Amino acid sequence: MHPGSSSPFLPIEIALTLFSPHRKRAQKNMTRSDSANPSLRRLQSVVSHTAEPSGTGGQVFILVLPDGGKVTASLAPGTEGVNEIFLNGTAILSYTVSSTHELAFDISSVGTRYQGATSHIPRYRLLTLSPPTKSSVSRSKDVTISDLWVAIYALFTRYHEQEHIPFLFAPPPTFSVQNIQDMITYLINSGLARTYPTSELVPAKPQQELIRNTLFLSRAAFWQGAGTAGYHNRSWVLRQVPLFPYLPAYTRSEKVIAMHPLRPTKPNPGEILYRRWSGDVNSMVEFAYFDIDGVHDGSAYLSSNESGAPVISRHMAAFHRWHNDERVNSAWGERGSLETHREYVKSVLADPHVWPCMVSWDGELMGYCEIVYVKEDHVAQHYPLEDVVPGDWERGIHVLVGESKFLGGGRATSWIRSLVHMVFLLDPRTVRVVGEPNHENAAIAAVGAQAGFHVANKIDFPYKRSLLLLNPRDKFFKLCTLR
Repeated sequence: MHPGSSSPFLPIEIALTLFSPHRKRAQKNMTRSDSANPSLRRLQSVVSHTAEPSGTGGQVFILVLPDGGKVTASLAPGTEGVNEIFLNGTAILSYTVSSTHELAFDISSVGTRYQGATSHIPRYRLLTLSPPTKSSVSRSKDVTISDLWVAIYALFTRYHEQEHIPFLFAPPPTFSVQNIQDMITYLINSGLARTYPTSELVPAKPQQELIRNTLFLSRAAFWQGAGTAGYHNRSWVLRQVPLFPYLPAYTRSEKVIAMHPLRPTKPNPGEILYRRWSGDVNSMVEFAYFDIDGVHDGSAYLSSNESGAPVISRHMAAFHRWHNDERVNSAWGERGSLETHREYVKSVLADPHVWPCMVSWDGELMGYCEIVYVKEDHVAQHYPLEDVVPGDWERGIHVLVGESKFLGGGRATSWIRSLVHMVFLLDPRTVRVVGEPNHENAAIAAVGAQAGFHVANKIDFPYKRSLLLLNPRDKFFKLCTLR
């Protein structure tokens, strides 16, 4: 059933059925509105990018950016050769990999006799970053901040198992002095990179001078969005809004009596919230706020300009079709008429603590999710321990996959990781994400575990027994499996 009554967490065995009859008519008539829709054009661009994953001109495909930019690389056969990173065919940065220097970011040992001598903390090969070697004569040797971020994205895609990437900038005149200063300021101020901490307790040794001049890119900081907002518009989160202030509010309902922060204004209908290339399945996952009337996809325009039956929005048609499938209904219990489903969606759109969203792979709708604020949700009273209480900005998720062709193949784990990633990026004050699957659904619990959740307790709702799954921010980004 629905999350307010008996929704299981992450139902993945959901069926594929035909779209409603309205869809074919809408698709036929929406050609003119699609051509004027920037978001749909971007998604079509993404699909065309993914059709050629191998790159061109000896380049290896790396990823597709949220704006559709294609990132490739020319990789050296040897460890000391020059590697080049390209954006849409233009070189933006080069780097070499040291065959002699491996460094560990062992900050817990600083000031102790173990400093510089730890063996349990991973050591990673030192990179040296340089301007692109294959740039045109007219191109400046300076690397822009946005291109530097793209290059870092490429590096953490290539070296996704590394917690840190130690690197040096090639010295002037390879880079200009000003460009190096600008890049270091950006990396340090944004938190993307850190210097190795010093200690007066342990005298410096000659072999430690290299590490003192090295910067360490942080995987955890990168995936938390460091260096994006305020610097460029290539982030996964397309909805960049200032943090909402803390103001007290109250919820009183049949299920909940709670004091909590006032929640910010919800997104616009159809607004794209998040878009990210998933290297696990070579596809682009996207989350959009529910568009009940087709304001974003153009069906509202068609409805107001054509006679006959109204055109159903893409979101509403898919939602209605999915919930009338037997396997979806067995999980959510929301089988019903189109009007019944419209009333359901209208109720969650009006609820300040719920964000209903549609999920797509490469622009094709595949599922639905609800993101809730936990503190005013009925799951809050079931938190297990005295020292584990719902945070002011803690959020929970309820999801379903509507198209059976998107089941399996690693897609469930990939898009649930992306959903958790988006929730953490939407507000840095969100320190935990919660799920509540049926306690008998081992497959769902396994998907949750692969996305960073752990079992905190078993809880009993009036309608089901659930596992309470928690996913702390620090754990999610420390053990980050995004790529």
